[in-house]
Amino acid sequence: MLRRSLLATPFLAAGAAMAQERFPNRPVRLIIPVGVAGVTDIVGRLLAEGMSPILGRPVVAENIAGAGSTVGAAAFQRAPADGHTLFIGTNNHSVMKAIYPQFPHDPLTDFIPLALVARQPFVLAVHPDLPVHDVPQLLAWLRTRGEAANYGAANPGGSNHMAGEQLKQRAGVNFTVVPYRAAAASVQDLVAGRLQLTIDSPTMLLPLMRDGKVRGLAVSTATASALVPGLPSLAEAGVAGYEMAIFQVLFARPGTPPEALAVLRDAAQRAIAEPGFAQRLANVGCEPWPDSSPAAAMAVLEADIAGMAPVVAGMNLKPN
Repeated sequence: MLRRSLLATPFLAAGAAMAQERFPNRPVRLIIPVGVAGVTDIVGRLLAEGMSPILGRPVVAENIAGAGSTVGAAAFQRAPADGHTLFIGTNNHSVMKAIYPQFPHDPLTDFIPLALVARQPFVLAVHPDLPVHDVPQLLAWLRTRGEAANYGAANPGGSNHMAGEQLKQRAGVNFTVVPYRAAAASVQDLVAGRLQLTIDSPTMLLPLMRDGKVRGLAVSTATASALVPGLPSLAEAGVAGYEMAIFQVLFARPGTPPEALAVLRDAAQRAIAEPGFAQRLANVGCEPWPDSSPAAAMAVLEADIAGMAPVVAGMNLKPN
């Protein structure tokens, strides 16, 4: 009897070790590289909630904002490549190396896409005291005001910063970009009248539009969007070639064990495919992509990097 127990002990120990090593074996950290209450923060938290029961471990969201997502991205790269730290990137991700050339990581090769999570148009909105009610009137007003007009943006290289730079270049207008650490603070100043315009998410702007605190003029996508009914696109309103859709991509680090990557990909895809997830996205003015696969995520990233390259080049950035 004793001999049988002794023989069984190594097998029991091995089984216990395997159980301990099953991924994930502790809570998973999700780094959100933007401030609280913006669209990427909300989408990231919805995804974390959806993945937690599938993984059997909590997915804990953590905001690490600053410098066009590079502060959060650097924290992500410092974490062990074991799959227990994830990163959700948005359009900031496409330009962070171009805007911050000292950032040591490549937005494609140093991040492994797991899923294309959500997308959303941005909204061009103005303070309601401005004597403008459509895009042509706004452009005419901006041409008389120039840099006296203030535009709110979250950090150089942030999504709404790049949306504004694209508006400048394609419409041939000028304004002063006022940087904020978080988009929510920028929108607060727009409501207060300290800013005259911004381009940001309907998640924050639609309630203010309904209350008359800001005036929406157009959406950023190539055509009008059912997510923001009643507004034309900037391209349709006269800004030829303007197009920008906000996206979120979930990433793991290179070097993550293949078994962990497989578990994470499966959990993300299953969470996104849940019918309730699409409804929760719709509640905040977003929608899932028809294809949420890692390959689709990489294609979106590559296209956005290429599309934003001429916008960045036109900004005449000073070397840092």
